[in-house]
Amino acid sequence: MTVTEQPAQETRETGAAAERRSLLLRALRDVVGFEQVRDDDITLERYARSTASRSTRALAVVTPSSAGQVAELVKVARRHKTPLYPLSTGKNWGYGDACPVSGGQVIVELSRMNRIISVDPTLAYAVIEPGVTQKQLSDYLIEHKLDFWIDCTGAGPDTSFMGNILERGFGHSPYGNRLQHVAGMQVVLASGEVLETGFGHYPNAKATHLFPYGVGPFLDGLFTQSNFGIVTRIGIWLMPKSDCINHFFCTVDRHEDIAPVVDALRPLRMNGTLRSIIHIGNDLRVISGGAVYPRERAADALPLPEPLRAAMREGAGVGAWTVSGAMYGTERQVAAARHALKRALAPTAATTTILTERKLRLGAMLARVLGASAAGKRLQAKVDLGVSLFAMNRGVPNGRFLAGAYWRRRGGLPSGFPSQANPAADHCGLLWVSPVLPMRGADLLELHGMVEPIFKESRFDLFVTFSMINERALGGVITIAYDKEDEQEVARAKACYKAVFDLCMAAGYVPYRVGNQSMAELDPNSDVFWATVRQIKAALDPDGLISPGRYEPSRL
Repeated sequence: MTVTEQPAQETRETGAAAERRSLLLRALRDVVGFEQVRDDDITLERYARSTASRSTRALAVVTPSSAGQVAELVKVARRHKTPLYPLSTGKNWGYGDACPVSGGQVIVELSRMNRIISVDPTLAYAVIEPGVTQKQLSDYLIEHKLDFWIDCTGAGPDTSFMGNILERGFGHSPYGNRLQHVAGMQVVLASGEVLETGFGHYPNAKATHLFPYGVGPFLDGLFTQSNFGIVTRIGIWLMPKSDCINHFFCTVDRHEDIAPVVDALRPLRMNGTLRSIIHIGNDLRVISGGAVYPRERAADALPLPEPLRAAMREGAGVGAWTVSGAMYGTERQVAAARHALKRALAPTAATTTILTERKLRLGAMLARVLGASAAGKRLQAKVDLGVSLFAMNRGVPNGRFLAGAYWRRRGGLPSGFPSQANPAADHCGLLWVSPVLPMRGADLLELHGMVEPIFKESRFDLFVTFSMINERALGGVITIAYDKEDEQEVARAKACYKAVFDLCMAAGYVPYRVGNQSMAELDPNSDVFWATVRQIKAALDPDGLISPGRYEPSRL
């Protein structure tokens, strides 16, 4: 535990309060069994760990095994007037981790609900529960020799597939806009009733997981980034395997040269030539994927001194910006996409590299020949990155892309990284601001220019990625990586986060998702949208039992 993340002070319960707590725990255990309700200090402290240095202490942690048990837990909560905070696996790093928005809630962790209910080998969809991890679903498809891939994120193999979707996260592949590929949800409401969306409420419906809208109002979106119910099952479309995949990198040496590259790639994203999510990272974002803050070389100076930053950039072989993406299809389709990509980027300052699996094999052979030399190490690092990227392109998750979360961690990457990587458990300091902006180079430069002075004044390294999350928008991820063992640095990180968040909101670059610390600030103008959200919440959950405060702005 860090100096800035002390456990919440426990209030001494006496008399009636202690009796109410005892009755609540007994009722919860009657539903799920004694061992599945924990309120010991070790458990509660573990769930209170936060990469954002914003800990909240739960009342207890309950781990049900079925939607039926979840429904009974909701009924118990209503009787005892105790709020519940559902989570899938509790690995929402950088946005709240496993912490409720406020203390005193009962965490309902759904990781035991980890069944792959069904996979349709003809129509390419799976029905899964919230505890199914990225690795579990990927392994299932491989083990059963099914010709499908999942879209996966860089959050690591042990994260919930469904949890990220319910936060409207995005991945890497042509199915990277993940929520678009959901059809049919099962949701436990605050009443204890179980809702089936789409066609799912018709027992004989043939297209429940094929046509997401059903008939009547389309409800699925209500249960993403909300606290209206507990999602216990979804149908997710799987991506057919591609005959051919090429990965490409585009680099520019000067910061301002990235704008024409964005504008050149936009038509290819719009017309379907580039179907995957395209990621655009600055030099520090790329460097932090293979290195941690060099304390000795930097003499603990913050931000990273420019000469050292330039040296690390040269050592990593990257420019001011790197664009990364994949091309999928038949060999002829991929060849056509390569041609279109090179033609579009020819007028820009970008240097483009196409990575094929043949080149990757040749690179690995050459790296072995060069051995432990500096050139051999650089080449091997690039080969390792390429191997991970091709795995991700095929829906095989890899934790190596979590390395950036460890940039300021004392001790650097933990032993065995990326196996079992867990930034919250490893005491990483990590805050994310995630604005959405138009897919225009000018907007990218404008936003970067707005936040860069804040980072310099706050003495933090500015890591930023802009991803082409659909055909018209860029999703930004602005990272504040900080040392959780330095109390002053924690305070500066929080101040930096608030300044960047407020500036993005004021400039109209509104985040696509937020951490628990910002949910109360999403309605600065007291607008009709959030008033409507409150009305829906009041109708579905009049007692405010499910995740109070989650995507629930304060009335200003």
